[in-house]
Amino acid sequence: MMPPSDLNQWSLYKTPETSPGYLLWRTSTTWRKLIELALKPTKLTHPQFVVLASIDWLSKGDQKASQADVGRHAGLDPNTISQILGGLQTKNLVERIRSNNERSKFHRLTQEGRERLSQAIPLIEKTDQDFFAILAQDEEIFLKLLGKLPYNYGNSGNSVK
Repeated sequence: MMPPSDLNQWSLYKTPETSPGYLLWRTSTTWRKLIELALKPTKLTHPQFVVLASIDWLSKGDQKASQADVGRHAGLDPNTISQILGGLQTKNLVERIRSNNERSKFHRLTQEGRERLSQAIPLIEKTDQDFFAILAQDEEIFLKLLGKLPYNYGNSGNSVK
């Protein structure tokens, strides 16, 4: 029988609570569970909501949202964004529009997609307000620091820019 390992031999951190990665993991999994619960009445998953919201953000004015644009905005890889968009098309929440050159395709929300997104946004925002309320006085600093993290890495989080 092997003796129990001593993580302190290998880890820089004395406890999990002093590891930023562990804390981010625990925070994000707790928050995602609450988001998924909040979205249940809309019959959307969290990734579907993010893609709908990304298409809406990217389609302001005369802008068009390509699959690649939506993937970059949502921070999702091409295969995942393709699967999510396909599912949203099947649910009649987005439609694919061919451009003049036939090679490019753009996505836009259908009327049903806009309605579903308009139901989901208040649920998401209320969940966010409740979850992050404890940071009220530090929210501006928190957002500034959190906003720095994804921009140090590529969309996949694997490659340094």
